[in-house]
Amino acid sequence: MQEQVLAVQRMQDYINKHINENITLADLANVSLFSPWYSYRLFKEYTNLTPADYIRKLRLSTSALRLRDDKCKVIEVAFDMGFQSVEGYQRAFYREFGCNPREYAKNPVPIYLFIPYGVIYNEIRKEYKKMAELKHVFIQLIHKPARKVLIKRGKNAKEYFSYCEEMGCDIWGLLTSMQGTLGEPVSLWLPKQYREPETSEYVQGVEVPLDYTGNIPNGFDVIELQEADYLMFQGEPFLEADYCQAIEEVQELIKKYNPSVQGYEWDDTNPSIQLEPIGRRGYIEMAAVKRSHII
Repeated sequence: MQEQVLAVQRMQDYINKHINENITLADLANVSLFSPWYSYRLFKEYTNLTPADYIRKLRLSTSALRLRDDKCKVIEVAFDMGFQSVEGYQRAFYREFGCNPREYAKNPVPIYLFIPYGVIYNEIRKEYKKMAELKHVFIQLIHKPARKVLIKRGKNAKEYFSYCEEMGCDIWGLLTSMQGTLGEPVSLWLPKQYREPETSEYVQGVEVPLDYTGNIPNGFDVIELQEADYLMFQGEPFLEADYCQAIEEVQELIKKYNPSVQGYEWDDTNPSIQLEPIGRRGYIEMAAVKRSHII
């Protein structure tokens, strides 16, 4: 892997860890192991943002989640996130999200949060060739109630990477801003009955209660899912750099797994569900099942 990519990733990691502190170009150059000038150029080349713009976007998105979840005062959030004045924070928040932070705190509408994707992961995807030996996977039967899902349809996408190429990765930031029943967004592989003509099998969205009456972002559809049983497959915790391998390990096991050992069979009338790969908890994917009629 290119040393330049690793240098930018180190700068991103430093920013994420010290987002509440004053971050200088000298700090970033120190962790990148290149000169300040070259570090700046590398960062902009690989992230399409200057370090200052990247930090500003991440601070504003972090502040939005605090306003949504912690009900903090705007003045507290502004100074905690390193803004010099409340007025400056309010102007920056409005330019970024199109709403005033005080109004947002009272009524958290869906907004496009900035998600700091690490540049290293795109390179890992390109380099990853072969799956290692399968590790332990935890399997649990869970029941999901009837619910709605607000989804953004793609065109031909069958998995995350092709979906991002079609729709852009910013959708995840919008979904993250929305409070669903799971507490996080989901990706779904839709059965035919939930798909519209010339739309993708793979979609991203957020699960909400059946009585949801909140905002529906432009371009989103609402589908209603019946209650169903799922087998949840959860892999071992993994290093973030190994996310491709972690996904493939679990998906290979699902292909080979026979749910009849638990008295079930696969249910192709309900979507499969993918959660965000997070190293500390392991990769999670859910496959719908129904009671087997075979005795």
